[in-house]
Amino acid sequence: MNKNGYNMRSVFSLFSSDLAIDLGTANTLVFSHGKGIVVNEPSIVAINKVTGEVVAVGREAKEMLGRTPGNVVAIKPMKDGVIADFKVTEKMLTYFIQKAHNRRVLVHPRIVIGVPSEITPVEKRAVQDSAYRARASEVYLVEQAMAAAIGAGLPIEEPSGNMVVDIGGGTTDIAVISMSGIVYSRSVRVAGNEMDEAVMQYLKRKYNLLVGERTAEQIKMEIGSAYPLEKPLTMEVKGRNLIEGVPRTVTIDDSEIRESLAECVATIVNAVRVALERTPPELSADISDRGIVLTGGGAGGGALLKNLDKRIREETGLPVSIADDPLASVVLGTGKMLSDFKLFAFRYTNGRPTLSTSLAVPFGGSSVAASLDARGTDQTRFAGPPDPSLDRLRCFAGGTQRRLGHRKSPRRLAALFRVERHRPPERRTHPRKWPAQTGNHAAAK
Repeated sequence: MNKNGYNMRSVFSLFSSDLAIDLGTANTLVFSHGKGIVVNEPSIVAINKVTGEVVAVGREAKEMLGRTPGNVVAIKPMKDGVIADFKVTEKMLTYFIQKAHNRRVLVHPRIVIGVPSEITPVEKRAVQDSAYRARASEVYLVEQAMAAAIGAGLPIEEPSGNMVVDIGGGTTDIAVISMSGIVYSRSVRVAGNEMDEAVMQYLKRKYNLLVGERTAEQIKMEIGSAYPLEKPLTMEVKGRNLIEGVPRTVTIDDSEIRESLAECVATIVNAVRVALERTPPELSADISDRGIVLTGGGAGGGALLKNLDKRIREETGLPVSIADDPLASVVLGTGKMLSDFKLFAFRYTNGRPTLSTSLAVPFGGSSVAASLDARGTDQTRFAGPPDPSLDRLRCFAGGTQRRLGHRKSPRRLAALFRVERHRPPERRTHPRKWPAQTGNHAAAK
């Protein structure tokens, strides 16, 4: 970063707090450096379809879910741990960032966001662009499983195995961690939302009763379980009868909901078993002593899904424990990274973390990939067979004296790139000077 860019970032830092964000499918949590968790609200946005204005965000929007008039729609912009609606996610992030600062001006924070471990580069870029459009000055991504392990207080820096299972709203992330690195990770898109859908389908199939997402989530939280309970639980459920078309009330017990959740729970348990099978033997010995740690909303802490730890303990034979604060483990771990970036694999250049933006430019059978780091340094590397007619390729974006790409979309960033073609001097052909150009008419005759 040049001197002017560094001074500008320093000025913004005076007015902004570094933020850690757990951008979840069901809930979004924001951790402010020095303040703790300042935002914990559902990832839902209510928008007026006529004007396009945001009506409500978070808890207010969740209360409107399924109860809005025709011109207002409540949208969940996140699906399966990734962005499903780019524009709505940008508006939601902007609202949460401004709420964390209690103001709307001079808000340009540095942000660390937790993402699932197996999302594609395109999905990662969507998260980064949404944060940049929400006026973030720098954006860093970290895997949710690593952040959950840090938030749960696991000794990840030691050369020993630690296994964490983070069950969120859209994805379940499983990771084996040693020496601040991930040895094995896997992400399955079966979690809390999939369980809610399973409860809805079960009631529709058995009782011909149609219920909404909020009711299904409440059923799962109150009487849902993954393993038989010591004391049976019952609950009255109200919905609409699909045959008669009138409201109806039925009474269900925990065994029925456990039956409806059996497939989802089996998928999570199978993913845990696969992770254990692929873990190196030395780390497996450590895990057998320390056990498995559950985090996330699906782990529940005795609220969202009961006895999930007992079910995994029954299937694997290993000790299983639930983190002290399972709902906030990811954002707490991400928040610790704000004060100590060495906790995860950031790439440093002269003591400053960098964020690379890569672009491949095809040109004459060759391609050049130009990577601009956060300091604006040109890092050009060639890929593919060289073009014999090319002497060199120069790829730059408005000069290397200023930082690029932070608040620019990929399309605008690509427009800034320019490729110049240079031929070797011995092959360079000069244009023919026609007589009309030189004024020598005699030579033309």
